[in-house]
Amino acid sequence: QVQLVESGGGLVQPGGSLRLSCASSRSMFSIHYMGWYRQAPGKQRELVASIGSGGEHYADSVRARFTISRDNAKSTVYLQMNNMKPEDSGRYYCSMGWRTSDYWGQGTQVTVSS
Repeated sequence: QVQLVESGGGLVQPGGSLRLSCASSRSMFSIHYMGWYRQAPGKQRELVASIGSGGEHYADSVRARFTISRDNAKSTVYLQMNNMKPEDSGRYYCSMGWRTSDYWGQGTQVTVSS
């Protein structure tokens, strides 16, 4: 089992920045996949950024604005979000793959509004 706890969401103005954190109960060395997803009201959950065996991947809508990173010592993955736009609003979820299963956190709400 892997427990994930996200934090760092909140209200930010357009053009502002936020950093999301996702703390894992498992050592990062045993995690083979880490990703951030988001879901806006009435829309499907979408992949925002991920780190896997193929390296980093970003959705076209966030490339050059968002950066995913990991701190193995803290068993934490981050999502740095810069130059944020209203369309970045939604609930952000962390997901990690351990052994043959995927695990999800409860999510953290992000609202971009003036």
